[in-house]
Amino acid sequence: QVQLVESGGGLVQAGGSLRLSCAASGSIFSINVMGWYRQAPGKQRELVASISSGGSTNYARSVKGRFTISRDNAKNTVYLQMNSLKPEDTAVYYCNAATGIATFPGADEYDYWGQGTQVTVSS
Repeated sequence: QVQLVESGGGLVQAGGSLRLSCAASGSIFSINVMGWYRQAPGKQRELVASISSGGSTNYARSVKGRFTISRDNAKNTVYLQMNSLKPEDTAVYYCNAATGIATFPGADEYDYWGQGTQVTVSS
C-alpha cells in the first residue's frame, strides 16, 4: 500500500503562485508514475501533470508553460509549481501514483490517490 499526503493548497490572487507537495509513504518502491489531477465543481476530473520514475513529464495543454512538475525521489515527494494562476485553475487538486509500466497512464491506471487539496484563485 502507498499513502499520499498533499499540502500547499490555498487562496491566491490571479497571477500569483502556489507550490503543491505530495509525500508518499509505504510501498514506495512500487511507484512508477506520480501525477496531479484536478476537479472543479461541476466538471470532470482532469489530468494536470505527471512525471515518471525516469523523469518523463506530461502536461495538460491548459497549464503548459505555467505549471512545472518535479520529483524528489530521495524524499519520496512530488511537487507541482503553479505560476501565473488563473481563476479557471480553481479546483481540488489530487496527487496520485501508478505502479504499472505505462509512462503516461490514464486516470484508471493510477492505483493510489491522495485526499486532495483545495486551490482557489481569485480574480
